[in-house]
Amino acid sequence: MNDDFYEILGVSKDASADEIKKAYRKKARKLHPDVNPDPSAADQMKKVSQAYETLSNPEKRRMYDMGGQSPFGGGGFGGFGGGATFDFSDLFEAFAGASSMGGRGRGPIPRERRGNDILRRMTLELDDVVFGSEKELTFPTAVTCSRCHGNCCEPGTGTKKCTVCSGSGHVQRTVNSLLGQMVQLAPCSACQGHGTTIENPCAECQGHGRVQEERTITLRVPAGIDTGRRIQLRGEGEAGEAGGPAGDLFVEVRVKEHEIFHREGNDLLARLTISMVAAALGTKATLTTFDGEREVEIKPGTQPGDVIRMRNLGVTSLRGDSRGDILIEVGVEIPKKLSGSERDLLTQFGEMRGEPDLREGAKNAQHSDGGVFAKIREKFRDL
Repeated sequence: MNDDFYEILGVSKDASADEIKKAYRKKARKLHPDVNPDPSAADQMKKVSQAYETLSNPEKRRMYDMGGQSPFGGGGFGGFGGGATFDFSDLFEAFAGASSMGGRGRGPIPRERRGNDILRRMTLELDDVVFGSEKELTFPTAVTCSRCHGNCCEPGTGTKKCTVCSGSGHVQRTVNSLLGQMVQLAPCSACQGHGTTIENPCAECQGHGRVQEERTITLRVPAGIDTGRRIQLRGEGEAGEAGGPAGDLFVEVRVKEHEIFHREGNDLLARLTISMVAAALGTKATLTTFDGEREVEIKPGTQPGDVIRMRNLGVTSLRGDSRGDILIEVGVEIPKKLSGSERDLLTQFGEMRGEPDLREGAKNAQHSDGGVFAKIREKFRDL
């Protein structure tokens, strides 16, 4: 590596103090032995640190710029002698999150922890969501301990300051590193970083502040909810540890298919099959809806596939300010077998409407000179 301090850090000679600091941190992260197994990385790191020690100090940098070399003859970093005042905090910040100082400056870890969220699934009938409803839901979950009420201690007792860390939650330890001996903070093993200890844990919850139980709640199902949607109940999830806030409960809904109605959005689709006589003459039918029985009028001349709309009898919207419709598709049933008298009546009806005798037409087609199918066969013979 070149001995020019600016080139070592990869900055220009007019670089600002912030640019020099950023360049140093970048180099330090790259050359740190935890991430760089190259044996030469240690020597490179020494040069990078020496360059930063000089260029980060305005007076030393001025002297270096005047003389073109280190004012300490290259020995300012190796033994930290010669009056060197290297700032370890810059190096610690460069290694933040990956080095030994990850817990520097933190206080005790709170015992209180938010409970986990819970996801449950519920199957509903269509009539549960047309107007909305209430359902009971039972599920296993963590609930606040009734004996200690979440404070983790036996009744009449409490937590005490940890005598090992004096309530800080952390202890100092000295480790050897590339830069020599370093002091790092680590969670106190005596109190697990909480700063306090529980001398008499609750016998019911073993010092967790919560226990496992079956819970039953009344769930309000909103009108208009559909399959795949989730209902969120804040604070109805798992109880938090050591009296911490509870999580949320999410209920995912599945709406079963109905035997009569098929849902599309807030509309309900149904199919009504009538006879061809009823379609021709018109009639009335009774449909059982979620609002009770309603009369359906079939107008004379109704065709297969016609749709009858019954307004405001569908599903209530999620906002509750409107309802969908019931849409009835009409099917016309054609008899597959006819008695002789029925056939005669239909023939007379056709004659009255000016239609040809269909039976004669079929006979003529059968006994003609071959008809359409015969002509097709003739064309194939010519090929």
